[in-house]
This record gives sequence, structure tokens and C-alpha cells, in this order.
Amino acid sequence: MKKAFILALLWCSVVTAFAQQKAFTVKVVGKGQPILLIPGYSCSGEVWNETVEHLKDRYECHVLTLAGYAGAPAIDSPILESVKGEIISYVKQNKLKKPILLGHSLGSFMSLWVSSEAPDLFGKVVCVDGVPFISAMSDPGITEESVKNNPYMNPEQIVKNFEAIPSQGFVNQVAAAMRSQVADSLRARQIATWQFNSDRRTLGLTLYEISTTDLRQQIARIKQPVLVLGSLYNTKANSLRILGEQYSQLANKTIRVADSKHFIMYDQPQWFYAELDAFLK
Repeated sequence: MKKAFILALLWCSVVTAFAQQKAFTVKVVGKGQPILLIPGYSCSGEVWNETVEHLKDRYECHVLTLAGYAGAPAIDSPILESVKGEIISYVKQNKLKKPILLGHSLGSFMSLWVSSEAPDLFGKVVCVDGVPFISAMSDPGITEESVKNNPYMNPEQIVKNFEAIPSQGFVNQVAAAMRSQVADSLRARQIATWQFNSDRRTLGLTLYEISTTDLRQQIARIKQPVLVLGSLYNTKANSLRILGEQYSQLANKTIRVADSKHFIMYDQPQWFYAELDAFLK
């Protein structure tokens, strides 16, 4: 009897451990209308620190860090699919009323995904330099199937490539590469450090997932207004063309382009806050 009781306790502890496995961590700051802030690829939710300072007196900010990124515990794949499902569950379980979605890069993709899956659950959406299908930015004719058939897009090989990157010099190399995405060298180093602290398998699998998931048709389900803030893809005209193609199926959208690199909230904060405030009011 005692042995059976101990086994039952062990089973309960295992079930509890699985139940507590989360696809993201959350930090809640401020009071007001709820807003979910979703960071981009490999980034910590701290990427939104200044944005939270700007919003916290008017909004209840739920700042996410995705599993496996920037030191957060990793989970099994499919990772982004789990993030999608758990964001929807999080909103329902916490009885958040029409929360706003604010995402950067991969976070924009996740905002579009959850909003199109549960269009009645969410409020307005703000996409900061993110698109519904990143693989088709240079060629709108590219499909999920054509990407998956590319021999270079084998998920396990992508993971092995990430795992093979030497730790020595990792931050310096990524920080140098990040200068094409953010103007400030200290910001670039911080982003590189978040990536260094990320789980390598997660980096590979989430890159594969976002590259092989096409939401361009699915976003037609989104009912609420969407603000798309793009960076410069060589020229403003080119940015508007690409974003127009990517979001063509979305009826209620506003597209703005900043004189900025990828991290718009870092490079052009006042422009970003002005566009954000005007859209949310």
C-alpha cells in the first residue's frame, strides 16, 4: 500500500512537471488595458523595456520571453506551434479582455498567427518589422512546400549547424552581424548576448518553423485593425511594395515605413512611440 502511495506521488509530480512546462515566461507591468509584447528571434522580453516604460501608466503590459530564448528553459518541438496555443490559453485563463498584440519580427509573426486563429479573442495588432511569410519576401511566388523541399532546409541539419558554432567569439561575431539590424553597437552586443544564451536547438527549430509557415492567406481571418511598421528594405518604395504583397489579404491594415534598421523601437523610438500611440488611442 505504501509503495503504491509513493508511486502515485511520483506520478503526480511528473504530471505536475509536464503541466508546468511553458512555451514562454511572462512579466506583468503596469495597469490598464492588457497588451501582450512578444519579442523577436532569440531575444529576451527585455527588448521591450523602454516600450514598457512608455506604456505602463496606461496599459497592463504582459511581456513574453519565448522558451529557449535568452536563457529561458527550452521545450520540445514544435516550439512556435506551442507558443501559439499557449498564448491563446493564457489570454483565456487570465480572462484578458481583447488584449492588444505588439510583436517585433518573429513576435509579429506570432501576433498574426494567434490573432488569425482566434480573431474574436484579441484587440488591435501592431507588427514591428515582421511579416506573415518571411521566406517569400524576395519572391512572393515561394510556397511552404518549395521551402520544405529545399535540401538546405532540413530542420535537423539546421540544428546541427547552430550547435557546431564555437562559443568562443560567438558574441563578437553576432554583434558585428547585428550592426546591419540595429544602429547602436551596445544594442547589437546585447542582442548577440541574448542569442548566445539561447538554446541552440531552439534557434534552429524556430528558424525552420517560421521559414516554412505561410500565414499570408490565413491573416484574412483577422477582424481587428493591424498596424504594420516596416524598416527600410533599401528604399521606402521597396518596403511598401514588399509589405503590401505580404499583407495583401489583410483588409483593415495601416502600413508605415521608418527610416530605420530592423529594431525600429531602438533606432527610431520617438517615431515608433508616436505611431504606436496614434494607433492605440
